Amino acid sequence: QVQLVETGGGLVQPGGSLRLSCAASGRTFNNYAMGWFRQAPGKDREFVAAINWSSGTTYYADSVKGRFTISRDKAKNTVYLQMNSLKPEDTAVYYCAANRRWFRLSTPGEYDYWGQGTQVTVSS
Repeated sequence: QVQLVETGGGLVQPGGSLRLSCAASGRTFNNYAMGWFRQAPGKDREFVAAINWSSGTTYYADSVKGRFTISRDKAKNTVYLQMNSLKPEDTAVYYCAANRRWFRLSTPGEYDYWGQGTQVTVSS
């Protein structure tokens, strides 16, 4: 049974940083796309970033390019999202997800497994 468990959310001031972690278990994730999405109240779920578990290739939404970095640690079976220069508009619940294919990475419906989410609030 696949489990994705996000941790690391919290309250941070504008301009600050947070690192989210997603601990993955239940199967091997070779060639999976591991993604981060976010959802603010009243808005659709939005793609943030994805990484190919095997190759390490990354892909970002334009809104976070240059500020966020996705990475993975194969030994720990964990995916990270380092978030720098945070803005109030980054406030959302952040979800980790796994997609069997490196395909349509920004489409939530293409992902097969989801975590429960972690709240990130950027406010002074």
